Amino acid sequence: MNISFDAKRAFHNNRGLGNYSRNVIRLLSSYYPENNYYLFNPTSKRNIPFEREENVHEIVPAKLNDTLFSSYWRTKNCISQVKDLNTTIFHGLSQELPIGIQKTGAKSVVTMHDAIFMRYPELYDNFYRKIFIKKNQYSCHVADKIIAISEQTKQDFIDYFHVPQEKITVVYQGCNNIFRNNISEHQKTSVKEKYQLPTDYILNVGAIEKRKNVATIIEALHRGKIDIPLVVIGNKTTYLKEVKELINRYQLEKHVIFLHQVETADLPAIYTMAQLFIYPSIFEGFGIPILEALCTGTPVITSKGSCFEETGGAYSSYVDYDNADEMGEQIISILSDTTKKETMQTKGLEHAEKFKDEYVVQNLMNVYLSIL
Repeated sequence: MNISFDAKRAFHNNRGLGNYSRNVIRLLSSYYPENNYYLFNPTSKRNIPFEREENVHEIVPAKLNDTLFSSYWRTKNCISQVKDLNTTIFHGLSQELPIGIQKTGAKSVVTMHDAIFMRYPELYDNFYRKIFIKKNQYSCHVADKIIAISEQTKQDFIDYFHVPQEKITVVYQGCNNIFRNNISEHQKTSVKEKYQLPTDYILNVGAIEKRKNVATIIEALHRGKIDIPLVVIGNKTTYLKEVKELINRYQLEKHVIFLHQVETADLPAIYTMAQLFIYPSIFEGFGIPILEALCTGTPVITSKGSCFEETGGAYSSYVDYDNADEMGEQIISILSDTTKKETMQTKGLEHAEKFKDEYVVQNLMNVYLSIL
């Protein structure tokens, strides 16, 4: 088969959508090497480097006008190249399909990550949101099959976009296999020194934005009089100012450490050395950092509802995302109970097994085969 992808996020996104895209490409190209994989990239400038098999090929705009108007090429004009490649399946990896894809002769699949822009419109720019809604409506209509990354996302697209249930298949995503590797004491020491980490700490990973809700962790540390430092890893947004004002109000400047430029290769060691991982996001489509923590044997506290219990499993701890008292109580409970902590670690590792590569890639291929 010739399988083509809208791969913009694979080349230009360092966060969840990019990680998902790169992982799908890695899995399919390595487990099914008999196929050809074509990555449609609107611009080759400032590409994120990632390893690719010999059967993976980058496709960029072929004409000068398409190079100059690369967004339009991605949205519509790329379909001539999709057709020229005799594409069997075109997979939109980030909630979008090009206009006219149904005229190319290729079957189409689109991955839907979340409908947070519908559930919490106040978190998004209104202009961007209106355009994205239109793109999602179109993709839901023309796709031969829709992949949802969680049962929560599947239900949201049934509710908000009126997609027939039988058109959507849930295919859980995995995470980078580096989080499943054993971390040596030498690696831990090296990473600890590199980032000047304290001996004990609580960890939070994710963009520092309002939806990720770091402020409630700060509130929980203050109310619970919890002395253990908090390490926050993520890109800055304007929300960081609000968080720092809260830290200053509670005089916790020495207890909260922000790291904004952490190498992916160093993350497994940082997770492993953490006493626990806390992720009180308001809403997510899947929550990859939860899975990363479980794979490293780190106990998890996360939010009730949304997709979190799908990702976190039965032995993670769940709290109301805006209840700082409850959050603080759970932090203290886990840190003070060795047996509970060890059970969370062991059972978390067991739960993480269901997201291993071989299961994820087989489910992806099953979706493809179902529409041929």
